[in-house]
Amino acid sequence: MHGVRLVALIALLGASFALRAEPDIQVGFSPEGSARQLALDTIGKAEHSIQVLAYSFQSPRITQALVDARKRGVEVRVVVDEKRNRGKASKAAMDFATRNGVELRTSSGFHLQHDKTIIVDGDAIATGSFNFVVSAETVNSENLIVVRGMPEVSRRYLAHWQSRWDLGKPYAARQE
Repeated sequence: MHGVRLVALIALLGASFALRAEPDIQVGFSPEGSARQLALDTIGKAEHSIQVLAYSFQSPRITQALVDARKRGVEVRVVVDEKRNRGKASKAAMDFATRNGVELRTSSGFHLQHDKTIIVDGDAIATGSFNFVVSAETVNSENLIVVRGMPEVSRRYLAHWQSRWDLGKPYAARQE
């Protein structure tokens, strides 16, 4: 009887591991709200690391989620387009993030650094047209796709992120 249970348990565990090995893809859209929620959920599940590439970086909710992750002990590093983030709202978000332990760099090496990507724990890749600004969350037509369980895709996104990080300049928060 115990042998039958053991065989059943092994089969169940094998099926569980097989299910996790399959890629998982989720999508969200704005202004319906599912893109923002998917981004927040993805950030909220981070255990070890978050790498972000952002064209526009202003969203208080996204910024707070990144800071909350940092406070949980997650390493959070962000690269933003320098030209697009010169305004008051962007500077406020960048200052808040860096004052709370998020490492942030600005990139001016391209006409636009138009990437919109969140990489969580080297596995979950969130990307699409979704900018990290309130208008993308509430009035623009935007999309976000999150891909998990595709190691080659993750490796390529991490290499792309690293190349932008290496080109970026450290951002120092303005004094309060």
